[in-house]
Amino acid sequence: MKILLLMFVLAINIYANNATHSFAPSTDCKECHKAIYNEFSTSVHKHSTPQKDPIHKAVWDKHPQKNKKEQYGCGKCHTPTANNLDAMITKGKKALPDANNTTHQAGISCAYCHRIESIELHKRSNTNIIAKEGKNYFGTLKNHVDSPYHKIKTTGNELMKNGNVCIGCHSHKMNKWGLNVCSTNIDNEMNGKNCVSCHMPKVKGSVSDFKDTSEHAFHGFAGTHHYSDMLQQYVKIDFKKHKDSFDIIIQNHSSHALLLHPLRLAVFKIVITRANKTIPLKDTTFARVIGKNGKPAMPWVADTTLKNTMIQGAESRIINYDFTLQKGDKINTVLGYYLVNPKVLKSLNLQDDNSSTKFYEFKKSLFKF
Repeated sequence: MKILLLMFVLAINIYANNATHSFAPSTDCKECHKAIYNEFSTSVHKHSTPQKDPIHKAVWDKHPQKNKKEQYGCGKCHTPTANNLDAMITKGKKALPDANNTTHQAGISCAYCHRIESIELHKRSNTNIIAKEGKNYFGTLKNHVDSPYHKIKTTGNELMKNGNVCIGCHSHKMNKWGLNVCSTNIDNEMNGKNCVSCHMPKVKGSVSDFKDTSEHAFHGFAGTHHYSDMLQQYVKIDFKKHKDSFDIIIQNHSSHALLLHPLRLAVFKIVITRANKTIPLKDTTFARVIGKNGKPAMPWVADTTLKNTMIQGAESRIINYDFTLQKGDKINTVLGYYLVNPKVLKSLNLQDDNSSTKFYEFKKSLFKF
């Protein structure tokens, strides 16, 4: 009897964690939070679905769940407002993302994030626990704001302040082979900084029509896709001269690797300007390649990391150049990245996608000798 009762309780808990909730559309927020909504509307969070993110679609198109027309396991984080999310992520049920379903296309919506009341920690991936009250949202303002449209909880939930509201989806993702496909840092803190303070920095503009403030947290979510310039301060590039060579030192002051997704490729480019002549030196690349049987593989197949040269959190990477500088030389450097490693563009059918083929310049530095 006790065993049956325990199984019943576990089943209820599993259902409660995966249960479908209804969320107010983000357009409702636009009326009072104009600046924030405009920022959000350009973000990757807004465009997290397979129909809106060409890179996510390219990976999803190859996923066995799609080919078998089964679940959409990615929905837990990519379409969390779906009205049939429980079916999407439950084995044995069938539910795929639908371009014509507005709850599927809402992305990681305003209401979804602001109703996360706690995070359940799990080995393979974490789970966001959503508040049951439909229009009772968590915020960060110190002074309570009365709104005729919804209630705001400004106390009792530190997730918004300490940045841990992000770790439900952005902490780690273990596949069935025990490989951590994409990981940040679950502790999330480094020198007083966290996910929110770095990726949602304070910018000018009032938080809402009901609370006149000089600034608000940026809701465009600075990252690899957009607004990466907001993150430049966390990477420093230095130069050191030797007799017949020189070093470039790249310091990553964030708590996680320079780039997290295994599809990404970071590239450091350097050109010496001497009088009217330009001398390009060899590019240096940084990547994490996952695979199986010694070959690169998709995240659900890979069981090991084949190579990891990515600059890690709090790491200083030294690159030595066997090149003799002359007085008057200028050392021009660019640290940038590709959202998709050029070597896999064709296999993902992304060779014609601008966002995938573009080289994003993250930080430039100029040194004079």
